[in-house]
Amino acid sequence: MHNILITSAGQRVSLVRAFQKELRAFDNKAKVYTVDMNPILAPACHVSDGYRKIAGVTNKEYMTQLFEICKEWNIGMIVPTIDTELLILAANKPMLKENGIIPIISSEKFVKICRDKRIINDFFSQKKIPSPQIMNKENPTFPLFIKPYDGSRSKDTFIIKSPKELQPDHYSNQKLIFMEYIDPEEHDEYTVDAYYNQKGFLCCVVPRKRIFVRSGEINKGVTRKNKIVSLFKEKLSFIEGAVGCLTIQFFLNKKTESAIGIEINPRFGGGFPLSYLAGANYPQWLIKEYFLNEDINYFEDWEDNLLMLRYDDEILIKNYVD
Repeated sequence: MHNILITSAGQRVSLVRAFQKELRAFDNKAKVYTVDMNPILAPACHVSDGYRKIAGVTNKEYMTQLFEICKEWNIGMIVPTIDTELLILAANKPMLKENGIIPIISSEKFVKICRDKRIINDFFSQKKIPSPQIMNKENPTFPLFIKPYDGSRSKDTFIIKSPKELQPDHYSNQKLIFMEYIDPEEHDEYTVDAYYNQKGFLCCVVPRKRIFVRSGEINKGVTRKNKIVSLFKEKLSFIEGAVGCLTIQFFLNKKTESAIGIEINPRFGGGFPLSYLAGANYPQWLIKEYFLNEDINYFEDWEDNLLMLRYDDEILIKNYVD
């Protein structure tokens, strides 16, 4: 079974097309399918080889529906794209693999670490990588940054410059944590696409400088071969339980080039197409590693200083009725 399923496809048109291109170079009869809660309004579903509507990940029918879809389409690989589906896929990884379906998902233990912004600080500390300190809500210093410990896509984040800007909900909402503020005037923000093989060893690392971000996703960015690459080689060359593409956020000091680890999302990020177009062919490596049982060697020959400028495009659906 060489068909691939991309979940929560949404607007990930470039990711779907990348997998289609690489999969067909290996097996021209294989298909890349998609699922989404609202596939009619998901552009990526319309460029895939077929789509299905699926319940939300919090719905008790989600895994049943997903498994049935995988069996119907002879899916051999699942590629998740959003944070909220990671834990349930990790928990069901053994069952899926027993049925010949490989979810590209890190271990449940590692996913739990990544999904909690409080625990990820301990992970960075163990790797001797600085990270923003979490503050006591009763004794904060300013400015500070507030975000949910299990959040994503920059939702419910706040920059608080003085005590008068704090609201009652900032204190009462148990999911919100107060963190050290990292000054963007002194730091550049990077998203790093890192590929880890089945054994948890680093095979590639591509830092992408975030020039402009829209809705938490990179809109304009550029690849940089900088000190982040050497940091990964030295401190993150192996991560127990890490699998496939990890999207890791860093701040890099503009003067000292010292790096601060922010968070890890163990999935493909929205800005991955830049790394792919720069030559970091993660879709091909997944196919080779999981379908062909080939080893993936460390790769660093991707294009440096490649600028990506994203823009809106249109997909038209005829005879659409609400």
